[in-house]
Parts: sequence; C-alpha cells; structure tokens
Amino acid sequence: MTTSPTSRSRPAASSWVYLAVCVVLVSLNLRTLFSSLSAILPEIMAVTALPAWGVTLLTTVPITLLGLFAPLAPVLAHRFGTWQVLGGSLVLLAAGLVLRAVPVPDGGAIVPLLAGTVLSGAAIALCNVVLPSIVKQDFADHVGLMSGLYTTSVCGSAAFGAGLTYPLYSSLGTWHLALGVWAVPVVLAAVLLVPVLLRHRSTALVSTSTTGRSPLTSPVAWQITGMMVCQAMTSFTCFAWLAPILRERGIDGGTAGVIVAVSIVLQMAGSLFGPVWAARLRSQSGLNVIAAVLTGTGFILAIHGPLGGIWLWTGVLGVGQGALTALALTMITLRSSTSHMAIRVSGMMQGLGYGLGSAGTFITGQIFASTGSFGPAAWLFAASGLGAAAFGWLAGRDRTIQG
Repeated sequence: MTTSPTSRSRPAASSWVYLAVCVVLVSLNLRTLFSSLSAILPEIMAVTALPAWGVTLLTTVPITLLGLFAPLAPVLAHRFGTWQVLGGSLVLLAAGLVLRAVPVPDGGAIVPLLAGTVLSGAAIALCNVVLPSIVKQDFADHVGLMSGLYTTSVCGSAAFGAGLTYPLYSSLGTWHLALGVWAVPVVLAAVLLVPVLLRHRSTALVSTSTTGRSPLTSPVAWQITGMMVCQAMTSFTCFAWLAPILRERGIDGGTAGVIVAVSIVLQMAGSLFGPVWAARLRSQSGLNVIAAVLTGTGFILAIHGPLGGIWLWTGVLGVGQGALTALALTMITLRSSTSHMAIRVSGMMQGLGYGLGSAGTFITGQIFASTGSFGPAAWLFAASGLGAAAFGWLAGRDRTIQG
C-alpha cells in the first residue's frame, strides 16, 4: 500500500540537511561523463586513432541515452522507490566510468569507451528524472532553493570535468586514468546515500503512482518539453564541442579547458539564482526568454566573435545556459500539481528533450566533419535559442498540470 504525499511528515532539520547534501553530491557527478571526454578528445584521437564515426558516437550516444532511458525512470521508481533508483543508478554510473577507462590494445579503444559511455549515460538518465520528483516530494517547502542547489551542482560537475581532466592527463601521462578517476566521487556519493536508502525502505513507493492523467495530454507539458529540447541542443553541444571549437580558433588545450570550466562555473551562478527567482514569481516567461537569448547569443559569439572577447562571450553563454537549464528543470516542479505528476512530466520532458536534443551534438559533429569548421553551426544555435525563448515564454505562464 502506498502513502499519499500529504500523509508523510516533514523531515527534521538535521535529516533535511543530510538529504540535501546527498542530492548535491549526487548532482556533482552527473556531467563529468560529457565534459571530461571533451577536454582531452584531441589527445585521445591522436593516441587511439579513433575513426570519425567513433567520435560522433562518443559525443552523441550518451545524450541520446538520456532520452531513451528517461521514460524507464517512473516505472522503476514506482516499483522500487525514487531514492532506491537514485542509489542503483550511482552504482551503474561508477561501473560505466571505470569501464570506459579500461586499457586495451591499440585500435580497440572504441569498445570500452563506447560500452562505458552507454552504461554511464543510462545511469545519468535515471538520475536526471528522479531528482525533480525527489525535490517535489522531500523538499516541498524549499523547492526553489533545492532546484537551484541541485542544478548548480550539475553545472559544477561539468566544470570539474572540463577544468581538471586536462591537468590530470598532463600529470598522469595517460588518458585512461584521467577519465577513470571520475568514478571515485561517484562511489563516495553512493556510500553516503546508504543511510538514506535504509531509511526510505518503508516509504519507497511514496508519490510514484503511474495512474491518472498522462502528461502527454497536457499542452503545458509539451511546452516544457519543447523548451527542454531546445536547451538540450545547446547545453550538450557545449559540453561536447566548446573546447574543440576554442582549440580550432587557436587556443591551446590547457587554456581552452580553463575557459570552458570558467564558463561552466558561471553556469552555476545562473542555475543557482534562476530557480530561486522563478519560485517567487507567478509567471517565469520573462526569465525564460532572457536566459534563452543570452545562451544563443553567447554561443554564436564564441564561434564568430572577436577572439579578444572570448572570455566575455563564453561568460555570457555560461550564465545564460545555466539559467536556461535550471529554469527548464524547475518548470517541472512549478507546473506539476503533485510529486507523482512531477516524475511523469520529468520522464516525458527529459525523454523527448534529451532524445531530440542530442541532434544538436550530432549535427555539430557532422558540420565539422563535412566542412572542416564549426562556423556554420552558429545557425543551429541561433535557431535553438529562438526556440527556447518561444517555448520558454509559453511554459512560464502561471498554469498547473493536474494529476
């Protein structure tokens, strides 16, 4: 028998803080998969002679998997519980990160790289979906704050991967260890989550019902999904290709990694304050549009703007992208009437959002492969920015998806 959301007592202050710490630590591991590979991709290509199709797979598959596995999360959460799904996903993520770093004879690197990427992408997909439901369910009095904290931590994980992987590669002398080291913080987060899993055994199925109205029938859910598609096309292209874009412009690998890391740190500022402001407003349409415009403009200037202003262009991109990602995810909790509706909207929005949004990374790779330049990709970011602004305006209006 399940328990209704309202029948569940609020956690004590110390318990609330521990749960918040766990959510933050989990979130700090959800983007290193993407940014760590990008930071040393030219070095890996030089050593392993990865074919062009292999590079395309490694940069596109994990994002596609975020879409493919997202709809599975509500089903698993209903069967095992949201926290249990989160814990199991961390184990899968650690295994995937270790697998992609396994040394193999020359010419065979694509096999563990791709296999580890698949496992890791599936794990991250499940985490992505259950986190908004956990925020709605266990932090009902602090939705804005927790949405900001966990999305900021997600951006932080991307910053760590982008900024630290190249120095690790330089000091360790091998790309295998530089990638494999990112499994360590995942294991630490999983260990800290054990007391939470034990505590939630008796309430594992709270608010994870899959009955009731489908979000597929809601125009609001589709508007949130459209916003997510457009922001995903930019954000994961940024993780996968911004460093190579900067290096194409003549910036060395170490500096490019630092620029990307700083840009992502600025994403943290946008992702922290965006949800806090959004939770205080009846309508978030204006915030969504501003974030979309900053994102599209920043990416276009990072490709074509004067090189002397590259720190400014990538800074604008960072603030806009962080806010846009966080606002898209915050729309789930603000527009859903219950936590069980939140996880269903999250599964729909992230399933379609990341599934279709992965096309941005693929198209950018194909543009570079066919033209030898990232320049034409600016048109893609202009279109995705406009799309995010349009859907963001609609999704930000004061309405609720009833369950």
